Amino acid sequence: MVAEVYTDAELEALRQFPDIGREELFRFFTLTPADMAFVDPGRGRGPADRLGLAVALCSLPWLGFVPDDVACAPPAAVARLAEQLRIDPGEIRSYGRRAKTRTEHLRLAARYLGWRAPTTLELKELDEFLLARAMEHDSPTLLFRLACEYLISAKVIRPGPVIVVKRVGHAREIARRETFDRLAHEFTDERCAALDGLLEVDPEIGMTRLRWLGKGPVEASAAAVKAEVGKLEFLRAMGAHTLDLSVLPAERRRFLATIGRRLTGQALARREPERRYPILLTLVAQSATEVLDEVIVLFDQAVSARESKAGHKMSEALAERAKAGEDRQVLLDAILAIAADPAVPDEQVGALIRGETIGWQRLRAARSTALPRLPRDHGHLASLDGSYSYLRQFTPHVLEAVAFAGGTAANELLAAVAILRQLNATGARKVPADAPAGFVPARWRGYLADATKSGNTSAYRHYWELCVLLALRDALRSGDVWVPGSRRYADPAAYLLTCEQWADQRAEFCRLVGKPADAALALAGVQDELHTALGELEQALAAGDGLVRLDERGELVISPLPAETIPTEAETLKAELTEMLPFAPIVSLLIEMDQHTGLLDCFTHAGGKPTRTPELKRNLIAVLLAQATNLGLTRMADACGISYNILVWTAEWYVREETLRAANLALIGYHRKLPLTPVFGSGTVSSSDGQRFPTRGKSVTARALSRYFAHEGLSTYTHVTDQHTIYGTKIIVATKREAHYVLDEILGNATDIPITEHATDTHGVTLVNFALFDLLGLQLSPRIRDLGKITLYRTGPKSDVDAVFPLAGPLLTRRANLDLIAAHWDDLLRLAGSLKFGHATASLLVGKLSASTRQNALAGALKEYGALRRTIYAARYLSDVAYRRKISRQLNKGESLHALKRDLLYAHEGTLRGRHLEQQTEQAWCLTLVTNAVVTWTTEYYGLAVEQLRRTGRRIDDDVLAHISPAHSENINFFGSIDVDIEGELAALGPTGHRPLRVTDTLF
Repeated sequence: MVAEVYTDAELEALRQFPDIGREELFRFFTLTPADMAFVDPGRGRGPADRLGLAVALCSLPWLGFVPDDVACAPPAAVARLAEQLRIDPGEIRSYGRRAKTRTEHLRLAARYLGWRAPTTLELKELDEFLLARAMEHDSPTLLFRLACEYLISAKVIRPGPVIVVKRVGHAREIARRETFDRLAHEFTDERCAALDGLLEVDPEIGMTRLRWLGKGPVEASAAAVKAEVGKLEFLRAMGAHTLDLSVLPAERRRFLATIGRRLTGQALARREPERRYPILLTLVAQSATEVLDEVIVLFDQAVSARESKAGHKMSEALAERAKAGEDRQVLLDAILAIAADPAVPDEQVGALIRGETIGWQRLRAARSTALPRLPRDHGHLASLDGSYSYLRQFTPHVLEAVAFAGGTAANELLAAVAILRQLNATGARKVPADAPAGFVPARWRGYLADATKSGNTSAYRHYWELCVLLALRDALRSGDVWVPGSRRYADPAAYLLTCEQWADQRAEFCRLVGKPADAALALAGVQDELHTALGELEQALAAGDGLVRLDERGELVISPLPAETIPTEAETLKAELTEMLPFAPIVSLLIEMDQHTGLLDCFTHAGGKPTRTPELKRNLIAVLLAQATNLGLTRMADACGISYNILVWTAEWYVREETLRAANLALIGYHRKLPLTPVFGSGTVSSSDGQRFPTRGKSVTARALSRYFAHEGLSTYTHVTDQHTIYGTKIIVATKREAHYVLDEILGNATDIPITEHATDTHGVTLVNFALFDLLGLQLSPRIRDLGKITLYRTGPKSDVDAVFPLAGPLLTRRANLDLIAAHWDDLLRLAGSLKFGHATASLLVGKLSASTRQNALAGALKEYGALRRTIYAARYLSDVAYRRKISRQLNKGESLHALKRDLLYAHEGTLRGRHLEQQTEQAWCLTLVTNAVVTWTTEYYGLAVEQLRRTGRRIDDDVLAHISPAHSENINFFGSIDVDIEGELAALGPTGHRPLRVTDTLF
């Protein structure tokens, strides 16, 4: 079992000293005066023994054990200790020739530090800890690391790696049995038969039900909606929606469901029942929730698609109406010319109009072509009525299969839904006279009134049903209506911390974000900020000749920033550095980056399989490049000579969002430690922006957007640090608002990047975002298009503000509702706290709050507070040119990375062919990972080149280097044959692990 987890070479490495980083060096290898007295007690201990004992003393809290060969400790650590002890570092070579000396020194160091050797009691406690962790994680390497961390925290000396690995294996086996035992009450004979039935080919659908459940929709059509409703009914017939698996940790449930999705029916059937049934049970329970969400999503998209189509049809009808009315407009102009002419007597006006000037013929023709008056919505709902039959193909199935609930504001709508459901069930055509219609918007009430007046019950039914469906869709988006049992459309209150939880965490949250819990103090601080920002804007406007000024009408004029001048020295230096950098195929670059960062070790088997074949890294590189370059696995197999089946298996079991994120974090962590990285930025500022890619084939995430795509496409929304690395990627529908996703990666940022300020373009801005960023202790710094036209808010009477700020004051045209904010201040903090502590996803809450109706007081308070924060930001932004440039510079970094990603994604003209969200997400993360690898490689070699130039006496200022972006591909070859020869590439690296720089002053 040990050999399956680690090879002999890896086990031996676990017994030795690892490499040490700068932070660890200073943290663990700094001696206190007490440590110095312990190492040299004045009893004649020789220099070698003092130095060896000091290494043992520092290594124990660093590693949790002391390697037997102390003399092989990292030279930097030995040198640091030797300097503190005033001993020659070379003395370490003569230390510990007697094993008894090393053992005695370890015992002394352990007693001094309060550590103890592992006894039966300590090992039993370790077993209990590992069992708890094994119920959450099944990866043996992760459990080994967690065991080591636990022993360090408990101050227990780590036993040999073989002992720890054996206990990890024992914990995994016990966890499997414990999983089955906790779920044993669910495994009735009937339930087990139903679960086994999932693995058999069903003649009705021509595949196993397991595979059928895993096939997601690729379009929001009536057939797709009905297919998902069929899956929902099938799962409910199995009782999947009633399963309570809370007896298992959430991570265990996720792990089991992941296994179930990746294993074939045959592979699952071969597994023993104790392993097969928990996997299948968890899979169907999770599928019940996911399919329910999918039904609502498809319902929303299908209804919205028809509404959009009706809107286009209405626009075309309006255009035709305008053309048809051209003759009537000419006639009207002629009549007005006569009627408005003061020279024409009143008694002659009629004669001239009906006579030879215009004539009866033209008047009768114009009257005969008169068009009826348009309703308030210009005929939008009437156009949608043309899709009524199509909508009827699936909406009754959705209403029958899904239960809806809501607050008091949705009572009428829910009653209408219940009536519509009853009409569908009975086949009745006439809407009851007492059916509610208060939820119908004013622009559509005329349709119902006209149908009632004319007695047309069929038309009334059509328009009323369409209004119910559209209102239900909007209420689901805003959270006014929710779906019990759903995750995405659950009761919005479930996304917030409970009052009891919030009472325990309020003080901690306020401390973390620097916000007072008292509303009066908070609003007083906001008013002070607003007063200061307006004072700065007043000074800028008083100058009268800057980029921001008032025109003669008192309106704000914002001139665009002149293009930033890049120093000629920076351009010359970049060209010189690029000439010095070596050329590298993209394969070689990834091999080199893995050697420095260990990124490929982050790709773990989805099933927890511990063994890693020698060819695994080669296969992983091929899969990553196949996705990042858009070649695909088939063409990559031809290009690199690796079997297609091997690449598919590797992608299925190792390459997923979880492992891609981990590998990306390894790259970012390494990039942050490079000497040149701080020159680019502090790492506290980031930005986000969407990048569009065309798609091929049908997909529920693809949309037609003529501005960007010839046919259809999607968006990847990426988050970029000011150090040129991408730390977040998300696939979103191209027509969805990007602002909903701005906070997701910032709050879910697993790196130690301390983001405090975030820039976006106009698409990333909402009042809700302005409020939430501030409540979370962050600064939203967008570049807003038409900033001079937005509504600015004041906190007091207009006369008072105008008196203090005669130039800036008149720009604040609306007064903020401070009473509403104060009344809901604690709820606003609780909302932000729920996001901060990971209780809810930001995009989910932001989307619902942005779509909330005016009746939602919390959403109203949030938007009022956001309006105040936007006003403060606008005043500062307009008054500070340097700040405006800083934001533009950060957004440009994102654009340069977009360009690099387009260079990488060259195959098939950059058209994505994945049809499901999971496939698209994995490809987006592969592209992000390879992009960051290029940036990290370029940054590292730029640093080496700069260091070489500086050694020759060349002065290179950091201010000049800051203008040089590592997001370029001039030295990387993406094309040609792909030969993944890891050993050969590593052998070609120099003794420092790098390629030699090119010599620029050669004749060759």
